[in-house]
Amino acid sequence: MKNRSILRTWLSVLILCAVSLVLTSCGKTFYFAGRPLPPSGLKNRVMIAVENPAGAGALLIVDAFYDVRNSHDNLTPSFSISTYSSSFPTTIQNLPEQQRGAVYSAGDGRLTLIDYTTEKGGTALAGLAGQSSGVLIAHNLGYAIAASQTAHVVSVYDNGRTFFLNVPGVYRVSINTSGTVAVAFTQNTNDMYSIVHLTVPQQTAAATSGDPQHAVINGQTAQDCEPQSLPVYCAFKVQTAPGISFDRPVKAIFSSDGAYAYVLDCGPECGGTQSGITTIPITPGSLNSGTLGPAGLALVATSTVAVPGGASNALQNGNTLYVAGQSVNPDHLLSGNLSIVNTSAQPLQVTGPPIPIADGTHNKMAFADDNTLWIGSVLCQQGERGASGSCLTMFNTSTNTVTLMPPYKGDATGLAPITGLHKIYTAEGGQIYIYNTTDGTQRDNTFVTVSDVASDIAYMDAPSDASNTTY
Repeated sequence: MKNRSILRTWLSVLILCAVSLVLTSCGKTFYFAGRPLPPSGLKNRVMIAVENPAGAGALLIVDAFYDVRNSHDNLTPSFSISTYSSSFPTTIQNLPEQQRGAVYSAGDGRLTLIDYTTEKGGTALAGLAGQSSGVLIAHNLGYAIAASQTAHVVSVYDNGRTFFLNVPGVYRVSINTSGTVAVAFTQNTNDMYSIVHLTVPQQTAAATSGDPQHAVINGQTAQDCEPQSLPVYCAFKVQTAPGISFDRPVKAIFSSDGAYAYVLDCGPECGGTQSGITTIPITPGSLNSGTLGPAGLALVATSTVAVPGGASNALQNGNTLYVAGQSVNPDHLLSGNLSIVNTSAQPLQVTGPPIPIADGTHNKMAFADDNTLWIGSVLCQQGERGASGSCLTMFNTSTNTVTLMPPYKGDATGLAPITGLHKIYTAEGGQIYIYNTTDGTQRDNTFVTVSDVASDIAYMDAPSDASNTTY
């Protein structure tokens, strides 16, 4: 009898493990795609970057399923990222597939990696040259690039090492997901630079040349190579084919197949002449073979298409590129527009006239449930619509209809679509709001509001890295 009792006990344990196999592995709990259940026990987390007037920053966590900051049993009043300490966190680069986030803090110029599995802040990437007007990290977390505008350098982080390239006026950067192409843009110019990791023979050739700082590699003269004693990285100006030119380039959007870089020419919105998209093919021949990391040694823009409504930000879905920007009116005020571009043919084709959206600089774009595209802008009250305008736009990609989200709440600095739950979190005017993606109506935000200033937000448990408005 005793043996039978023991046998029944073990059978019960085995059955329990088998039944809960989807969620547990006899001790370790998982909740989605093999991701471990975090310490908070929450499965739908939104991380909020919060600033307070004293300069201290925090990363708060709310439960986006119940729209509360506390645990469902009320035993835990609030959640946050522990061991995080930085001043004025401003942007979150969300990488849920890697279970990481990269938070940039304007107060101290630090880019800190956040571990979503432990809900802890890690160490900051070493060596960035002070405050940056733009900073991005590759999805493999090995490479990062920053526009250190005050220092007039591009900071390049390479798996623990940091290099500084002299690029006067640099203020924007872009990097593809794999970190094989990294580019920088200079303010109020038509120049675009590619950041290139040299091979060992190229390093030796540069070091022994008459001018290591401006080494000539494969027929191209570098803007700067560093360190000059034995150059490892160089910045080369991106070339254009005959008849092709940039017009205040500000950002590169990389196609999902990695075959193209679509450069957004800001045009009149940035003091130029014609807004549009200039295409750069990314081919094996355009990359510096035999090296790791950024390698766009022979990037050449081959075609361009005008986008009259403006082009300062964009987001791609399949063969469609949604381009946000502003056009200049006769009264010299700016109007926000969305343009739809077909990328299935080269050169690209703009389909239809510009669609009016919220004014302002459109820093945030995100796809959400119910075929909606959400666009957040800053300084929208300075546009054609003035103080009566909204900084948040909901665009239905099925019907091509626009909804401006009233009333005006302030700059829309953060978007976090909660995939599968038909809602989106926003940071507007420093506060957190929630909208239904079905019709744009606002949900009760009583239990997710913050006491300080919310600058950015991210859905930590999104299915993919596509849920990312800082890219």
